[in-house]
Amino acid sequence: MRLRAVVARNLRRLRQAGGLTQEELADRAGINRNYVGMLEREENSATVDMLEKLAEVLGIDPVEFLASDDQKPS
Repeated sequence: MRLRAVVARNLRRLRQAGGLTQEELADRAGINRNYVGMLEREENSATVDMLEKLAEVLGIDPVEFLASDDQKPS
């Protein structure tokens, strides 16, 4: 699986686990809601700085965005 797809899948999963809509996540991160959607649909790839900002809002380690399915804790 491409890294962009892994990040997109994890972003959606982590956002939903945190009970946030795309709009809420974007607002808290100070970015455009459309950008969050584009990341989740793999239309854009996030910079390291953006992953750090999103991780801070979600309360996670940014490395979690890069974990493939077989690396996630059970």
